[in-house]
Amino acid sequence: MAMKMDLHAIIEQMETGEQDAALAALQSYNKEMNQCFTFSSEEKQDREHLGELVLGFLNGELQPSCQLACLETVRTLTRDKLCLKPFISRSAMSTLARYAGISVASAAAAPDHSKPMQGEAEGEGGATEGESGESAKEASRPSENSDQEAIVEALKSLCNILLHNETAQVVAADLQLIKGVSERLKQCHDSPWNQEVRFFDLRLTFLLTALRVDVRAQLAQELHGISLLGNQMDATLGLCWPNTLETARPGFEGVPPEELPPFSRDQTELAMEILKILFNITFDTTRRKVDEEEAAECRHLGAILRHCLMSRADGEERTEEFHGHTVNLLGNLPLPCLDVLLLPKVQQGSIEYMGVNMDAVNTLLGFMEKKLDRGHKLKETLLPSLNLLTESSRIHRETRKFLRSKVLPPLRDVKNRPEVGSAMRNKLVRLMTHIDTDVKNCAAEFLFVLCKESVSRFIKYTGYGNAAGLLVARGLLSGGRDAGIYSGDEDSETEEYKEAKAQINPITGVVEEEQPNPMEGMTEEQKEYEAMKLLNMFDKLSRINVIKPMQLSMDGRMRELTAEDMQKLNHNPTFPPEEPSSDEEA
Repeated sequence: MAMKMDLHAIIEQMETGEQDAALAALQSYNKEMNQCFTFSSEEKQDREHLGELVLGFLNGELQPSCQLACLETVRTLTRDKLCLKPFISRSAMSTLARYAGISVASAAAAPDHSKPMQGEAEGEGGATEGESGESAKEASRPSENSDQEAIVEALKSLCNILLHNETAQVVAADLQLIKGVSERLKQCHDSPWNQEVRFFDLRLTFLLTALRVDVRAQLAQELHGISLLGNQMDATLGLCWPNTLETARPGFEGVPPEELPPFSRDQTELAMEILKILFNITFDTTRRKVDEEEAAECRHLGAILRHCLMSRADGEERTEEFHGHTVNLLGNLPLPCLDVLLLPKVQQGSIEYMGVNMDAVNTLLGFMEKKLDRGHKLKETLLPSLNLLTESSRIHRETRKFLRSKVLPPLRDVKNRPEVGSAMRNKLVRLMTHIDTDVKNCAAEFLFVLCKESVSRFIKYTGYGNAAGLLVARGLLSGGRDAGIYSGDEDSETEEYKEAKAQINPITGVVEEEQPNPMEGMTEEQKEYEAMKLLNMFDKLSRINVIKPMQLSMDGRMRELTAEDMQKLNHNPTFPPEEPSSDEEA
């Protein structure tokens, strides 16, 4: 009750229109609510009224201290997604954009979306309507609003509003906020803006591209987002370019990656926001054909991402998060552009394979294994790196051969099942029977590609039982090789494998101890009785649809066995009946 009385008192002070009274009231409110993120539904109308009053003040001439207090109050009020009604109009959002130093589109011919859409929470707003494009453009200059603390508060408010309200997202697209913030992002070299302004510019860009497909396309194409954000990343990490597609840090040229100093916390924070935005705008590049210019931008970006992958952040946890965003983005690049991972010259301390620098690929493999060992949310954490390694192996022979030497070395252990053990192969084979279909398929696909999509080699390393799922899906149960362009290197066999090859059970992939014959000592009548008993059990399960009889079709795929097929098999069995000998089963 006391808080409600305080809110009424603050509203009364605001209604006087006096800046000094409003400043004292808002400072008191802001101090009390600074860490408040949950709000009482009883005060909803009062908070909305306070929001309207604050926006009224922001549309007038204010002292800097009162301006900042108003913006801090807006930031607090916009945390409540149910009380955004005052802040979602074109006018309100234009005001906040002006205080954020972001230019907005002219109001001419643009609809006002202040009325919330059906079925959505009411949302945000705030700013002078009818603001001209020219005056708005000038607002993005630091001289127009040099108080960077106020800029940050306005940016935070815009982020809160966009995060919680769909109507505001439409208004933001109409106001062309992405164009305004892009203008400031271009000032990445010798930027006059502090860390917080740069961070929340990027956070606002991330939200706009994550929530609006049209804004995503606009940034990618019209505003040349890959190049723009690549320059941002370049400036943020302080990179130099000894060669066209080779990065380094000034003063550390030629230094091995493991000896480079870690990026600072500020650098890493900005870099991760940039990586997330780039992920949004490159999400479809692997699904469409890119032109020569875009391919060049992607290769340039790929070189930066290689540097990110080979660098450390401040702390192991932060480094892993940084590398995670890097791997996610690498997976969006067109496959031919991934060759930049292999381009740097082999230096002292580098991992060399077939004359190629494999440092980046080895780092990716280590990152993937770490996620695999952790076993937490494999679909979200493991699949990006596993898919990236699969596609890189498919298109680059050196990468495939290097990974095969690490994951599928010449087979020596023929006593233990492929899924038993702590080697990389064992861990991945275990995933081939994972409950999550995507995880299971991705693990199988990786191993299949490392086997050059050869069925016999795949079965050799995984066992027929583990391999069956992928082979059924590909129509390869009858053997052979799937379509793919691979070199003609041979699969070398160890002496241990050659000696045991004839005794290996292809289903399990290991040599098994000889099992006693369960029918030993039975008469022919007993064998026939057991066979009919088993047949009846299968028939019963089939009739109640617990199982379905299947057969291998001519195209190598499994299909359901129909009643007509059964009748044909009864009259024309595939194998003619023979008189069983005394030592054969009935």
